Amino acid sequence: MGKESNNWLYRYFHLEENHTNVKTEIIAGLTTFATMAYIVAVVPAMLAEGGLPRGSVLSVVVLMTVITTAAMALYTNRPFALGPGMGSVAIFSLTLLKGGVPLPVASGIIVLSGLIFMAMSFLGVRDFIVKIIPPSVKIALGAGIGLFISCIGFRQAGIIVADASKNVLSFGNLAQPKVALALIGFMLILFFESRKVKGGIILSIILATIIGIPLGITKIPSSIITIPDSIAPLAFKVDLLSAMKVQYLPFLLAFFIPDFFSTLGSILGVGALGGFLDEKGNLPGIEKCFYVDSCATTFGGLFSCPVMTIYLESSAGVAAGGRTGLTALVTACAFMVTFFFSPLALMIPSAAAAPALIYIGITMLKSMARIDYDDFTEYFPAFICIVLTIFSFNSGNGIAAALIAYAFLKLVSGRVREVHWSLYIVAFLMVCYFYTLVIH
Repeated sequence: MGKESNNWLYRYFHLEENHTNVKTEIIAGLTTFATMAYIVAVVPAMLAEGGLPRGSVLSVVVLMTVITTAAMALYTNRPFALGPGMGSVAIFSLTLLKGGVPLPVASGIIVLSGLIFMAMSFLGVRDFIVKIIPPSVKIALGAGIGLFISCIGFRQAGIIVADASKNVLSFGNLAQPKVALALIGFMLILFFESRKVKGGIILSIILATIIGIPLGITKIPSSIITIPDSIAPLAFKVDLLSAMKVQYLPFLLAFFIPDFFSTLGSILGVGALGGFLDEKGNLPGIEKCFYVDSCATTFGGLFSCPVMTIYLESSAGVAAGGRTGLTALVTACAFMVTFFFSPLALMIPSAAAAPALIYIGITMLKSMARIDYDDFTEYFPAFICIVLTIFSFNSGNGIAAALIAYAFLKLVSGRVREVHWSLYIVAFLMVCYFYTLVIH
């Protein structure tokens, strides 16, 4: 065995078995960080609207991201990074806190959601649900998330915007500098990828960030070092008993079901991109990812941090060659640096990171070739999964609707026995979930 085989990093993360090396994993980890760095600015700003102290929120967000991502890296050896789910952040801040729900109760709902996650994960329920989900829906989920990621990229770049007057997505102001920067960044990615340059995605983000300086898009900070605020105002503010009241059940479902399927979607989508899935579309060892994810949600809730979930931006690191937990560990370390040097992370403009999301999302569509287009009961639910993921801007909604459509089509076509009976129960629960959305 060579010297590399004797390196503890190679042994612990099984780098040789996964056909990767330390350099590639570091580049991949930094790529994931670069595409996720926006949470340092966005999440504290959103939670501040709910009345929480922004400085303390920033400290909590960074610490939770670091701790949970490092746990994922060390326990599962998968390149998945975690952070507060943006949907749960919006519900937590704008619906609960701004709606007058006390912080301890709102945090209690998060913790309760995490405890249910933990029970389902450690009892094997989540793993069982993954196995009964039809392969065509799993495939479509990865493709739907790919288009979802691309849509996020187009919006961050300012190319596509929400037109409130027409209630549609339309072109933004294509003459604005950030659109030009995003296009430059996208062309850089295409150049580097066509030339098979290792680290091309992170290199394009760095170059786009530099190019953004004369364009007035990249802001050079007045100071580099910051002193983190205390997390004391947010720590252990939990009222579990009040969170169990019936009136908060819809909010519990609003946290639980989308996160359940968003996490599943992220795992399978990113896993497909990295070639981690088996012939049935399952991820070996997925239960370990569920353990970390559920514990992360519970742990985060204790510090008033909305649902911690696996980020789709992990796909950026995988696309850059990341194959092991070392990628996620590097991402965690990069976020740890922002604890004291947050202005550096905030330097990366959204227009510089957006092209990476657009490119990665497009590459995730190739799995659609595996769907049986001769069987309506297989391809129609896949179609529903994709379009609702994009149109509702929520992968949880996409897979929930797809499962309902799949079960219904098998039922009315007389092919009931092709589906495990428990899938009909899951489909019924998805109907209940949509009902909570209607009444709220």
